[in-house]
Amino acid sequence: MRTSKGTAAAAATAVSLALLLTACSGAKEESGDKGKDAPKASASATSAVPDAKALSVAELEKLIVEQADLKGHQVQKAKPADVVKSGDVTTDKPGCKPLADAMSFVATGTPGASVQRKAIEVPKTSGATASPEEALGALAAPVTAVTLGSYDGSGAHDAFASLKKAGAECAGGFTLIGGGEKTTIHKVTPESVTAGEESVAFTVITDMDGKPFITNVVAFRKGNTLASLSTLSLGGKVKELPQAVIDAQAAKLG
Repeated sequence: MRTSKGTAAAAATAVSLALLLTACSGAKEESGDKGKDAPKASASATSAVPDAKALSVAELEKLIVEQADLKGHQVQKAKPADVVKSGDVTTDKPGCKPLADAMSFVATGTPGASVQRKAIEVPKTSGATASPEEALGALAAPVTAVTLGSYDGSGAHDAFASLKKAGAECAGGFTLIGGGEKTTIHKVTPESVTAGEESVAFTVITDMDGKPFITNVVAFRKGNTLASLSTLSLGGKVKELPQAVIDAQAAKLG
């Protein structure tokens, strides 16, 4: 499966087509029981206080969703090539930057540490005897990029507030610049979601080669840890929030 440089860069607004294509071709890489015995969230994920210290990468690895937590999904650890730096994602409206980050596999704000996973919904097919329609459905299976960021002090509160504000201020659209390419976001609309201590969700409509490309973005905070999820499909449209992934990640954070 291949895509042009322009298309891949444009899809950075929704994790990136490069990430999605990797998910399609590598869905079996971590399909075992990795994470089966991973400990659940501890008191370190409780409500943040002014002197709270960010968790380490090792601590966050124990809190992020894993294969054993999600039935009907393939959960993979993000490769270095999947994850972009916050400085590589910019917007024409500064206030929209937090939302652009959440869409691009980047932890919003200035976390002390962050970790990422890809959760690929496994379509119900007939295996080797799958019909062409089923095969196309498999390619269009939703992929959710999950990012956990942990922050010092009130950093998680501030990051969440900036993301919520961005969703409101950027409702009419904005331009995302990544990898030297510009992507037009036409509309951002709020969705209903409940998770963690505070949560927010949006449907984002992006222009992709002249056609609408729909992405869902969800974020919720638990203590000084912020989870952000961005869901897309090669079909260009996701029909609903990734509730199974949301529930699984919320459970891990406690």
